[in-house]
Order: sequence, then structure tokens, then C-alpha cells
Amino acid sequence: MTFFSQFPKVLYDIKADGNRKVLPDIFRRIKIRSKIKDNLVLLDRYDVEPGESPETVAYKVYGTTEYWWVVCMINDVVSRYKDWPMSYQEFEEFVNNKYTNPGAVHHYEKLQSSGHTTPEGPADFDHYIEVNSDDPAAQSVSNYDYEQRLQDQKRQIKILNPSYLPSFLDEFRKLIRR
Repeated sequence: MTFFSQFPKVLYDIKADGNRKVLPDIFRRIKIRSKIKDNLVLLDRYDVEPGESPETVAYKVYGTTEYWWVVCMINDVVSRYKDWPMSYQEFEEFVNNKYTNPGAVHHYEKLQSSGHTTPEGPADFDHYIEVNSDDPAAQSVSNYDYEQRLQDQKRQIKILNPSYLPSFLDEFRKLIRR
């Protein structure tokens, strides 16, 4: 069953010419509750490999590409081009198009002296704070490195444990049809 086939149908006049067509009601939205998104029993961590798509991840985890939308929904991926990690080639193109000089300084930072002072994974940089360039402990972060960090954060996603997929699908169908 495809994603949009689960949506209720509506009559819609696309061209405003009186000819209405039956279409899925794409304006229906279902949001995953934060309690579920933070539940370590329901969700597993997954590191997206370069070039993997939501379909690829769904196939690896659920055995079919059909549940690509579950992968996206769990991770708030609305735009595949903005919210999903880019391939190596896409990333290089993006950085070179966005910045005249990808190696130039994006900002300066230093380790925090209190609070969160160590990383909680390879893509965690919350233990750094932005500072002025004249701070004695300031370290520069290039435009390229800044964008790479953002990509690395996008690579760390959550996956609904496959044993909970049938319950999730049932609940989704009930909610989308209300």
C-alpha cells in the first residue's frame, strides 16, 4: 500500500474550471509525538551511509522500500533535498555553490568550561560555544567544516524498530482517516 493511497479522497478543482477530480487529501498531517520520538525501546539509531536514500534505509530495515515515509516521518524529513543528508557529490556541489571560499572561516569556537563539555557522538558539537576571534582559546571552523557538521548530524537518524511497524501503520491509518 503506497503512502498517499492511505489518505482520504477529496474532490478538487485543480484549474478552477468546474471540473473536479478525486485526489488524496494531501493537506492531512500526522505528527509523531515527542514521547514516541524519545522512546529508546521503540526507536533504534541508524547512521545513513553516503548516497543512501530513505528508500534504501527502509529496504535495509523493513525489507521493502514501501516504508520510506516511515523513515522520513520519524525523523521530521519534510524535504528530501534540505532535511536528508546529501551524497558526497551533492555536498561538494552545494558547498562550492554556496561559498566563494569554502575554506574561509565560518566562525570561531572554543570548548565550554562547564555544562556539556564532552561530545556524545561523532556529530555532537554542543560542547563548543561560539566566540570572537580574539578569544585566546578560539579555534576557527571553516565554511566547509560547518556544512559537514550539519550533514553529519543529518546522518544520525532514528529508525522505528521493525517489531513495532505493524502497530505504527495501524495507528497511522486510523489517524489519517479521521
